[in-house]
Amino acid sequence: MTKARIGVTGLAVMGRNLARNLARHGHPVAVHNRTAARTKALIEEYGDEGTFIPAETPEEFVASLERPRRLVIMVKAGAPTDAVIEEFAPLLEPGDMIVDGGNAHFADTRRREAALRERGLHFVGTGISGGEEGALHGPSIMPGGSAESYEALGPLLEDIAAKVDGTPCCTHVGPDGAGHFVKMVHNGIEYADMQLIAESYDLLRHAAGLSPAEIAEVFRTWNTGRLESYLIEITAEVLAHTDAATGRPFVDVVLDQAEQKGTGRWTVQTALDLGIPVSGIAEAVFARSVSGHAELRRAARNLPGPQNDVRYLSGFADDVEQALYASKVIAYAQGFHQIQAASAEYGWGIDLAKMATIWRGGCIIRARFLDRIRAAYEADPRTPTLLTDDHFAEAVGAAQDAWRRVVATAAQLGIPAPGFSSALAYYDSLRAERLPAALTQGQRDFFGAHTYRRVDREGSFHTLWSGDRSEVEA
Repeated sequence: MTKARIGVTGLAVMGRNLARNLARHGHPVAVHNRTAARTKALIEEYGDEGTFIPAETPEEFVASLERPRRLVIMVKAGAPTDAVIEEFAPLLEPGDMIVDGGNAHFADTRRREAALRERGLHFVGTGISGGEEGALHGPSIMPGGSAESYEALGPLLEDIAAKVDGTPCCTHVGPDGAGHFVKMVHNGIEYADMQLIAESYDLLRHAAGLSPAEIAEVFRTWNTGRLESYLIEITAEVLAHTDAATGRPFVDVVLDQAEQKGTGRWTVQTALDLGIPVSGIAEAVFARSVSGHAELRRAARNLPGPQNDVRYLSGFADDVEQALYASKVIAYAQGFHQIQAASAEYGWGIDLAKMATIWRGGCIIRARFLDRIRAAYEADPRTPTLLTDDHFAEAVGAAQDAWRRVVATAAQLGIPAPGFSSALAYYDSLRAERLPAALTQGQRDFFGAHTYRRVDREGSFHTLWSGDRSEVEA
């Protein structure tokens, strides 16, 4: 009987398409779902795409896999994932592997990997980006886990991943939770990127007076240059679409309340734990949160603001392009800084150049300038921030005048632009010779005796604020 090279359990859209992708590439795939009808439907609809080996029970599923067994679980993160692991782990043998392709929190992945390692099993937390189309046609894949597990699993994943210039958008990220951590930050950058694009649209519409269809053409033009990316491409399509029921621009009939699944929040929460500033990503998460508070927004709608007259500003679209590019660089710089910090904290040894390489295709944030990011980290893997790379330093520096005009225009017209504004503030914070944090330290010492350090000698000090205000060494 034919043995499956790999198995997929959990046949919702992502799991089904991943199984089809594997089968299309000539790999016999075992398929299983808690509801057997879903397995049967997959075989009936797509059975001619390759070799599928259906299984009704966990025991039958595991028995159909060749050794070492590669078992991919595609279920909801959290308790459902733990339940599936506990169902299948007792059926496996040392050297077999469980691959979690869901959006799990990296801390859960670390816990699961450690527990299964004690049982002689490999646990591979794997980030998969690209949505249902990517899963079917070639996603960006970010597997963590042991190097040994990647030797057996990697060739399969690289085969079905997206390819750019012949290079698979898949690499071994690092031990335990590294793969899911990188996928989480990818999603955080995605939040920021989408927010910046939305602000660009808002400014072009309400500051420059362009219609959605006209803005679509602006984005199509941008997509032929340095901003070329999947998100810019689909933005033009969305803005050009007309609602069939009303004849109005599609964007005008969609409720302006953006939802979120949690990976953006995780990115910000983890950055706070690591002490890494990801203000652009945080603003994007908060912008979605604000959009969802409909009652709060209705209550505040009549608050006074500037006279918001539409201004047909000459060259404003070019300024917005500059601001968008510079702000996107900030978002990616913050995300890569967070990955760099986590890699050092957890001993993952993540290669940042490889992360940029595998994000060039298949994933949601795929973009032309990821090649530049890859080159920056290949030239100096210890680059503290993308902003110090010669190419990006020059490009962002050249964009700053336009960037400042855009932020100023938004403030003058009362158009919220938290992404652009926070990105510029981050840029200015990094380049400032001194920050007002010196005053903050003085305040902390005054009310809480938290001490401070001086610029002219070593050690920590405290001023006797309620006494004679003399200084003592802490």
